[in-house]
Formats: sequence, structure tokens, C-alpha cells
Amino acid sequence: MGKHGKYRSLVNSMLKHVSLAASLLILPVATSAANCRLALVLALDVSSSVDATEDRLQRGGTASALLSEDVAKAFFSSDLPVALAVYEWSGRYNQELILDWTMIDSQADLLLAAETVARSTRSHNDFPTAMGYGLGYGAGLLGRAPQCLYKTLDMAGDGQNNEGFGPKSAYAEFAFDGVTVNGLVVNAADFEAEVGLIAFYQAEVLHGPGAFLVVANGFDDYERAMRIKLERELNPPAIGALRTPENAG
Repeated sequence: MGKHGKYRSLVNSMLKHVSLAASLLILPVATSAANCRLALVLALDVSSSVDATEDRLQRGGTASALLSEDVAKAFFSSDLPVALAVYEWSGRYNQELILDWTMIDSQADLLLAAETVARSTRSHNDFPTAMGYGLGYGAGLLGRAPQCLYKTLDMAGDGQNNEGFGPKSAYAEFAFDGVTVNGLVVNAADFEAEVGLIAFYQAEVLHGPGAFLVVANGFDDYERAMRIKLERELNPPAIGALRTPENAG
């Protein structure tokens, strides 16, 4: 078995905790797949570098961004709805689903999705940053998404990969054809700028057509960064936009 086969085996075992019951929940949505414009996954970083206060800012910021006026308007900018899912990631076997696939057809759907994120609690807090495994989990989640016109995965994080295989190996091994992976970098400490966190995301994480990066200046700035990113992804013609952080707000 080659190294990529080993990666596939490891991540497949990790994905087993996504239960059959969860898979069945998607069936009613999948029947209307032809009417979906975007399958959007938000991946939240809960590695050990993110403390409890920062995690609350991340969840609260995501929920608030989803309910902001401009983002809500972007969700409903087309007759075709958006399917939304959210998960958290950290170590190689430490990914948890926060929000299973939900079709956002109304303001009530969006409110419920935001409340689910806001009320969620952290499942892990002492594991490293295994981004390749996190991306592998996201690929599995997208594999059972509604058949939308586009698929986008958002990787938020405050550090580089430091456990297991990296993003490039994940893209080589898992089903990322037709998937855009955008980044939300939380540049929260001086050392992160020194080791090139932004450069790492640009070189290793961004993937697919129109991929771009938004930078949050600490977790206090998370809501603003998430709002900008969501507006850009949800508003046509978001796909094809430039991928430089300077142009990402």
C-alpha cells in the first residue's frame, strides 16, 4: 500500500463516526439537488492553539456573520438555494459535525443554522493541527452533499499543519475535483506572521477555481472576516475572484 493509500485508509476510518442516521438525514434534501446552486462547508479550527475564549469568538462570529444583513441578502440573491454544513477539526481523528447538510430556503432556515452553530460546544481542545485529515473529512462530507452547481469548502485556522499529511497530499488523494477551497487565516500572534501562515495558506491550502483568502486580525476580528468571505462566496460572480488577501478585505 502506497503512502496515499495509507492516508485514505486512515481518514476513512476517521469518517466512520459520521453515522448512518446522519447520512439518512440528507436524503430528503438530495431529491431536490438539481435546484441547489452551492454546497458550502465551513470548517472551524479547534486545535490546541485555539483557547476557550477564541473558540467562543469563532462560533459566535460565524453565527453573527451568517445572520448579517449583507450575508443574508447574498443567501437569497438567487432563486436557487444554498446547502450549508459546518464541522470542527483539529487532530487526525478529531473532527466533529456541527451542522449537517441544511438547505437554506428561508430566513427561518438561516436562523436555525446560525443558532445551531452558536449553541454548539467544542468537542476537542488538546489536539494538534492535522489539516490534511481535516480536509479529508471535508471531502467525505462533500461526497454526500446535494448535487449543487458548485462546491466550496472553507478552511479556517490559526496555524500551519503540524500532524500527519498536509493539504497537497489531501488534494492528491481525495475527491476535490470541482471543489473550491477558500481560506480564513486568523493571524493572531507575531510568530505566525514570522513563519508565514498567510504564505502557507496561499501555497498549500487554496485550491480550485477562484480560490481566495481572507485574513482576520485575531479572533476578535473573526466575524468581520467571515462576513466578507461569505458575501464573496454567495454572491454571483464570486467564483473567479482574485485570491490575494489584500483584495479580500
